[in-house]
Amino acid sequence: MAKTEVILIKNVVNLGGESDQVKVSSGYARNYLLPLGLAVPLNGGNKRRIEVLRQRRAEREAQEFNTMSELGKSLAKLTITISVKTGEDGKMFGSVTNGSIADALKTNLDVALDKKKIHLDHPIHTLGDHEVELRLHPEVKVPLKVTVKSSNPAPEVPTAGAPGSPAAPDRAPRSEKRGSRNVLAAKPEAPPAAQEKPAKHEKPGKGPKTAKP
Repeated sequence: MAKTEVILIKNVVNLGGESDQVKVSSGYARNYLLPLGLAVPLNGGNKRRIEVLRQRRAEREAQEFNTMSELGKSLAKLTITISVKTGEDGKMFGSVTNGSIADALKTNLDVALDKKKIHLDHPIHTLGDHEVELRLHPEVKVPLKVTVKSSNPAPEVPTAGAPGSPAAPDRAPRSEKRGSRNVLAAKPEAPPAAQEKPAKHEKPGKGPKTAKP
């Protein structure tokens, strides 16, 4: 396959950056790089452009480094909160990915960041606090704190004695009440009042006895 050399005037993924001199297939250069203005043929006239392109690339990269450095300092101080749905057992449905974090940055902070710059060893599957690495620039890597919380947490069951929970039944008065009943039951009944004997009535017609002379 025929090869040709070109000078890149823009960054091309997996190929090179601005001002790089690269060798590619003739068809790739003719059908893609040259028509889209991503490169120019390597010839005497274009060689003189290399230095100008290099200077422009250096200025752009320096500006990008400064911008990413400032952004990294700001993000390292913040915590991004992501809400997820959970089951009754508190386990997450699905996972939090670098795309989820990129969306949260855009929604919460209006920071548009390519998800490829958010490095995760593996998706997040648990609630709580996590730390991910932001690779904002080849020379700028900062940590980002991510808190994953449930959007539908299970209601907590109040414990006895806790503020706002129903008061525990007071058993002391019941014990006293039972004690009172016991005391009353044990107390002997008062004896019935003694019946008074009816007074003897004198026979009618008899007066008081008089002493004999």
